[in-house]
Amino acid sequence: MLDINSEHLGVPMDALMDNAGEATAEVILTEIGTGKKIAVVCGVGNNAGDGFVAARNLTRHNDVTVLLAHPPSEIRTESAKRAYERVKHIASSSVGVPLSKFDVIVDALLGTGNYTEVREPYRTLINRINGSKTKVVSIDVPSGLGTDLAVEPDITVTFTEMKEGMTPENSGKIFVQDIGIPADAHRYVGPGEFAYYPIRGAESHKGQNGRILVIGGGPFTGAPALAGLAAYRMGVDLVHIATPAPSFGPISSYSPNLIVHGLVDETLNAKDIKPVQQLIGMVDAVLIGPGLGLGRGTQEAVRKIVKACDKPLVIDADAIAAVAEDLSVLEGKTAVITPHAKEFETLTGESLPKDLEERAKAVEEAARKLGVVLLAKGHIDVVSDGHLTKLNRTGNPGMSVGGTGDVLAGEVVALLSKGTTAYNAARISAFTNGKAGDLAFEKLGYSLMATDVIDNVPEVLRRYLKRLQ
Repeated sequence: MLDINSEHLGVPMDALMDNAGEATAEVILTEIGTGKKIAVVCGVGNNAGDGFVAARNLTRHNDVTVLLAHPPSEIRTESAKRAYERVKHIASSSVGVPLSKFDVIVDALLGTGNYTEVREPYRTLINRINGSKTKVVSIDVPSGLGTDLAVEPDITVTFTEMKEGMTPENSGKIFVQDIGIPADAHRYVGPGEFAYYPIRGAESHKGQNGRILVIGGGPFTGAPALAGLAAYRMGVDLVHIATPAPSFGPISSYSPNLIVHGLVDETLNAKDIKPVQQLIGMVDAVLIGPGLGLGRGTQEAVRKIVKACDKPLVIDADAIAAVAEDLSVLEGKTAVITPHAKEFETLTGESLPKDLEERAKAVEEAARKLGVVLLAKGHIDVVSDGHLTKLNRTGNPGMSVGGTGDVLAGEVVALLSKGTTAYNAARISAFTNGKAGDLAFEKLGYSLMATDVIDNVPEVLRRYLKRLQ
């Protein structure tokens, strides 16, 4: 992830790959020694590229073989392809090669990413590595970390910082190496965040890639529709919208893709709590707030719905004021709250500082106290889960037009419904929304509308996901 963000900032991927491979080889030489028979087992991405470079450096003092999980033609990135060319003379298929004959196995199969399961041929290879009773060194992270099957290394050489979920129990002795990642790659979200975007499986079917419920509308009809359409563009399968009676017709007419459920009265109120809860049972994540209004009955209904909700949820717009009156409804929730500056003050009682560093600290502290993820919108967005904090500088002044916040909320709830963690959903969405707005601005300038941002979300996903597939 950080390597992709670094490249986005102008640092060549080849340089980072060289540094990572050299750092891995140096740790192996220092910790294990020379004159060893080493197998470097490689996948097809940049993690494999790190492995190719490590293999090249290790050949000076060891007998090294590169074992491929896939044919060389399937290596994905240009940097990894170039690194492979320099070790192809010592490379072969991993099929049928007994791993127990090696003194050291270097795991360069899978890097960081949003893997929910390990698929073939990696499952077989990981089982073979773990069953080899050979000393194992993983590059960056143990392949499969966080899934039901992972490499069990003696050593992990990781880069710049410890990765989420790494412990001595699952990663062995951990060495953190500096490979020249610029500070802004840590501080700001970038295309590397898409490593955590859930790629749908080839055999998935309707509903398996996210079902959401938007609770919104009444006084305003456009906001929930914009959120729902943005969620579709972010990759969900089904969008349900629960809305008061006057909004049912207008929202239904916006798009046949929206599954609209009419509620009882002109605004959300206590009568709607039970039917809304039934709809929540049908979906994977919930967005509440867009276009609801600030009526007393509506605000009380919001609090009761949030308190009872057992699904990940996004609290946006008018719902922020509702929960601010009783923050106890947030206890135990997996939630992303998306305030602008005034809403942040309503939520916390504190004004956001103008200084960026102080602003980031204030958002982080508030997120920690509330036990939620905050995506504080502004010229530079701040995303924090109370422990980790990142900034987002995509976007432009043209996005001050109404509705872009609803689009952002729809993107966040889409990712929550697909199983993405709240923090990752917020930071991917912040980058995506701003970048889609930037693409719209290139064509339309200050004439852009919220729907133009939605229309450009697919291009953002296309550009950055193709590098990871």
